[in-house]
Amino acid sequence: MPTTYKNPVYPYRRPSELDVQDVRHYPVVIVGAGPSGLAAAIDLAKQGIHSIVLDDNNTVSVGSRALCFAKRSLEIIDRLGCVEPMLEKGVTWQHGRVFFQDREVYDFNLLPEDGHRIPAFINLQQYYFEEFLVNRAHDFAKQIDLRWKHKVIDVDAQPDSTALTVSTQDGDYSLTCDYLLVSDGANSRIRDMLGLECKGQVFQDRFLIADVVMKADFPTERWFWFDPPFHPNQSVLLHKEPDNVWRIDFQLGWDADPEEEKKEENIRPRVQAMLGQDVEFELEWASVYTFRCRKMDNFIHHSVIFMGDAAHQVSPFGARGANGALQGVENLAWKLARVLKAQAPKVLLSTYNTERQHGAAENLLNSTRATDFITPKSHISQVFRDVTLELAEKHAFARSLVNSGRLSMPCRYDSSPLNTPDADGGPSEVRPGSPTKDAPIRLSEQNAWLLNQFGNDFTLLLDGRVEDEHAATLFKDLGVLLDRCLDVNLVIVGPTPHVLSTLPRTTVVDDVEGLVTQRYGLKAGGGYLIRPDQHIAARWHAITAHQVEDALYRALGVYLAGAADTTFQESCHAKA
Repeated sequence: MPTTYKNPVYPYRRPSELDVQDVRHYPVVIVGAGPSGLAAAIDLAKQGIHSIVLDDNNTVSVGSRALCFAKRSLEIIDRLGCVEPMLEKGVTWQHGRVFFQDREVYDFNLLPEDGHRIPAFINLQQYYFEEFLVNRAHDFAKQIDLRWKHKVIDVDAQPDSTALTVSTQDGDYSLTCDYLLVSDGANSRIRDMLGLECKGQVFQDRFLIADVVMKADFPTERWFWFDPPFHPNQSVLLHKEPDNVWRIDFQLGWDADPEEEKKEENIRPRVQAMLGQDVEFELEWASVYTFRCRKMDNFIHHSVIFMGDAAHQVSPFGARGANGALQGVENLAWKLARVLKAQAPKVLLSTYNTERQHGAAENLLNSTRATDFITPKSHISQVFRDVTLELAEKHAFARSLVNSGRLSMPCRYDSSPLNTPDADGGPSEVRPGSPTKDAPIRLSEQNAWLLNQFGNDFTLLLDGRVEDEHAATLFKDLGVLLDRCLDVNLVIVGPTPHVLSTLPRTTVVDDVEGLVTQRYGLKAGGGYLIRPDQHIAARWHAITAHQVEDALYRALGVYLAGAADTTFQESCHAKA
């Protein structure tokens, strides 16, 4: 057990369902209080949706498990309101080094661009992350009912609702829900109950994770070795964690005995060979794993929606597991909230599967490629890898071929049916389907950040640096739109004529360093429509209210087959 962290024990509560005869119905039930389940509950709560979270345990993760949290994930958690403890506790890093045998091949910098609030990566043990999410969930006590030691033992999924049987120490009870969100891990019991499966491959190799406590002078960087002298013919990864803990991953080979390799008397010589015989350390936690790259064919089964490892699993190379899961949660939550409120047609939910199948496939491809490079399974593959590493030491072109894990990047939904065709063009990094980019701004004479102005609702980002006549036209057209569509906020990049600042739900910001204009390619009167998950739905060089309304229809799924326009007309008058 870890010595630097004591797992909290959350109290079991007797469910009120045991004291009533009627089967209670809820809008959303979430199975699994891990990163995906907790993040989904918080995201839904922020949008006014009540949920019950069921977990068969009463604590957070045991062992460090997921460790690297990428910039995009931290931006998502920032929107959920609990990034500050993560940044305060986590180890920030953006540099890495790659070694081949006894020499350094090259180094890299993951965030060379200035003007970002959130770092490229932080390292933080999963148990801290989950604890911070639980603490945040407690802030929404009226919307989130966290039930520890409540185990789902039966599921009956129908197109319009799902029935569950839940077991507790005081007896079993039943409930029904409009939607069941499943985040009960890679070996999902709910998935098995429904006769569903993940398809992919299991890689025939084993890896040892050893978390060791020591005071070392290694820099806060990601170090990856191919065929090092202290662990020949295998790979090793070194990362720093909080609390003077260091994560070391040793490739072991398929023939290794997992139970033997987890014993301290076998781990210690490996670590000592790497660090030196004079380095003192304590073993904090260890695990031997074999990884899988696989996913479900469809993340939606009737009214059951799968998230995180229950829907897809990847190898740990590239930190794409938890990071991909969080991108999936934010993709789902805003859509589900609007469907439940009749602010969007039900078909909008199908785009969770469309967009996140693309994201999962991207992560699986990168993980599989990294695995093939790190653990070559043929003589030719090993020759290619070793020659590539030799060349990378002196030639920049070869460095792009070295794959020690393509680190998690935000997903772009380029072919999403929710995107408005990009007729005007603009910077490629902020094309429709892409996540928004941050930049420093001034707001009410205070320093602030652009991304904190987006999310939860739709946002129209407008370059308001226009002439008075143009401003009067925009005021009239956008005023009508904003009065009708209460799910849209307006963020204006100023300085702008005063009349525009009087529009409802409007924030005026100053582009103090010019980075908003630069990163978004803004022109006077142009702008972007941004989804509640901070992804871009549309952009224009010259905004009109008609274009915005059309893009809003499209982003809400109204134009998808079978969607009725009346659903959206109702939603335009309701605040999400």
